[in-house]
Amino acid sequence: MTRLSVNINKIATLRNARGGNLPDVQKAAVDIQRFGAQGITVHPRPDERHITRKDVELLRPLITTEFNIEGNPTPEFIELVLKHKPEQVTLVPDDPGQLTSDHGWDTVRHKDFLVDVIARFKEAGIRTSIFVDPDQKMVEAAKATGTDRIELYTENYASDFFKGKEMAIAPFIEAAKTAREVGLGLNAGHDLNLDNLKYFIRNIPWTDEVSIGHALICDALYYGLENTIQLYLRELRLD
Repeated sequence: MTRLSVNINKIATLRNARGGNLPDVQKAAVDIQRFGAQGITVHPRPDERHITRKDVELLRPLITTEFNIEGNPTPEFIELVLKHKPEQVTLVPDDPGQLTSDHGWDTVRHKDFLVDVIARFKEAGIRTSIFVDPDQKMVEAAKATGTDRIELYTENYASDFFKGKEMAIAPFIEAAKTAREVGLGLNAGHDLNLDNLKYFIRNIPWTDEVSIGHALICDALYYGLENTIQLYLRELRLD
């Protein structure tokens, strides 16, 4: 079964809107795991507009499933990850002020940089994943960086899903097949939700993990957090 890692950035965004500690990000992470999610994802950005460096420090001993820290591998980010040693680090080519992630790595152009960064994480025993668009060339080149996995950036799949789901999924299937052929693990994330998740997993059942934050937290406003996590886990089951 594909694992669900819940991105808790939006919980931190809500807390930061008023200051104080409501909602409690640490308690939310503990509860999300208790409700059945198999991982917690955070994406600390330089401006700390949601998850902060202090959050990462406080969350690390509370994560009993899998801790995934994602972000642009700046020197500060690399230092943060090496200090707290999550089970997985996901490298994303974000600009400093970017609202949200919107593209994958050019794994050909940035190969040398990625090789150096990934080697540092792997030496520390941290599994690496890199954000990649559904482009077979980029997936093939990702193998040469030394990464353990890729994470397919699924925004285009989500935005095109209701226009024609067969066409929307097609490039992702080909990219996922390429990843499997070259021996890379496969993650996926960005705008996956209760409408499009099951179809994605049915077509790419060897997906190791999905990272979902914004949609899941939005659904939790209506369904409650515990129930929402169960709804997402149900979508990941192929039976």
